[in-house]
Amino acid sequence: MKKITQNLSYLFLIFVLPMLISCQPESQEQINSSMPNVVLLMGDDHGWDETGYNGHPYLHTPVLDEMAATGLRMDRFYSASPVCSPTRGSIITGRHPNRYGTFTPGYSIRPEEISIASLMKDSGYATAHYGKWHLGPVKSESPTNPAAFGFEEYLSHDNFFEMDPPLSVNGAEPVIFEGESSEILIREARKFMDKAMEEDKPFFVVIWYGSPHEPYSGLPEDLALYEDLPEDFGDRMVKLTSNETGSRVERLQREVLQERFAEITAMDRSIGQLRDYLEEKGQRDNTLLWYFGDNGTPQEGNATVPFRGQKGNVYEGGIRVPAVLEWPAKINQPMINDTHAVSSDVLPTLLDIVGGDLPERPIDGISLLPMLENRMHQRPEPIGFWNGRPRNGGEGLEDYIDPELQKGTTPLVKLMNGIATRNFKNYHQKDIQEEDFSGPRALLDNQYKLVIHGGTGEDAEKELFDIHSDPAEEKNLIDSQTEVAGNMEEQLRAWQQSVLESLTEADYE
Repeated sequence: MKKITQNLSYLFLIFVLPMLISCQPESQEQINSSMPNVVLLMGDDHGWDETGYNGHPYLHTPVLDEMAATGLRMDRFYSASPVCSPTRGSIITGRHPNRYGTFTPGYSIRPEEISIASLMKDSGYATAHYGKWHLGPVKSESPTNPAAFGFEEYLSHDNFFEMDPPLSVNGAEPVIFEGESSEILIREARKFMDKAMEEDKPFFVVIWYGSPHEPYSGLPEDLALYEDLPEDFGDRMVKLTSNETGSRVERLQREVLQERFAEITAMDRSIGQLRDYLEEKGQRDNTLLWYFGDNGTPQEGNATVPFRGQKGNVYEGGIRVPAVLEWPAKINQPMINDTHAVSSDVLPTLLDIVGGDLPERPIDGISLLPMLENRMHQRPEPIGFWNGRPRNGGEGLEDYIDPELQKGTTPLVKLMNGIATRNFKNYHQKDIQEEDFSGPRALLDNQYKLVIHGGTGEDAEKELFDIHSDPAEEKNLIDSQTEVAGNMEEQLRAWQQSVLESLTEADYE
């Protein structure tokens, strides 16, 4: 009898107990170990052509080049807007920024928007933001600061910054951090990652650089790399902000580009410092590291852009940006993908990865997880672009947020009306009128891109391009492909109608 009992105990230990254990819910530790860390990096005004891997003749970007060579290189990645604040909103929400009144720089996001940081936090992530916010003031009382959108910690600026940046720690009065700004952000972000690892939590960290936005400055060793730019390169005068006065000045572009390139190289180096840190901590394989720009190259930096337009335009030069992603545990061989993707895709992609549900409201992005798995080679739906404005510039519209709460506190070099800080605005717009459909807009499908400028009806200027055979948008097909153009215009109008319905706050009811 004793022997039978011993045998039964043995069988229980060998066969039954493992089955019982396997049926138990995963512990938080087990769940966290299977969830990737996520770090989103974004350059400020960093255009598509300004990387070595995209063929720039002079720029040194060895880290981005290596990421492009070993990870996923997204050759046709777009910013949701040709200017910065709206693109930032698209990353946070997965929605086009016109849906919540973040039309252009100086317009805040709305407090009712659902943030990717909040959703990642709900999934067990430690969340933090570093650098340029530009979706409202970062002060503690602001209803649109990073904390209000799910970031547990932040070291942020209302707008852009240069060397020795003044940054706010979790909404406090800004403090000067001495040094090269890109490297400062990475240094401070590493401290947060250390803490998250000590707490055994995966981290979701957003790092939005102040580089290479003008006015430009660089470390001596970075400037030295570009001392010998050819005499015929950048041989024209350009206007930009003076670091000394904060006002507009005119300078030789070649000298400006030396400083701009130095900023890009420093930013690239900081990404290398982050990758080295992740390797040292044993986190590199299970960290999704994603870099892209927020819009195309600005006018003073436009010297090698191979596309039509620049920052501020819905042509390729204004919205096509560099994008590379690495996640060694998932992407173990280099991939180049030319499927159209956009910054609004970030939220759906990350939620797909962590198993989260999309918010129950119109989402403009799609999950790119199939692209990461090398299963997506054509986008299932077109991308809409729209550089809109509030009706009548906001005249006669009610403020969405108390103007006192919209006042910025972090200073920047560039003065506006003699002031070194920036204030924000957002408006209630309760109905839809025909004029609201105006402004530069575009629809991009897998082959064609429809571009419309001006008003509506007969006042609209229309162009159609075969974007794959004509990426420079030189040949207008609007008269020869009338059926294609007509169908795309109907699609664009229907999408704009959806966007305007969101603008009237229908999504918050």
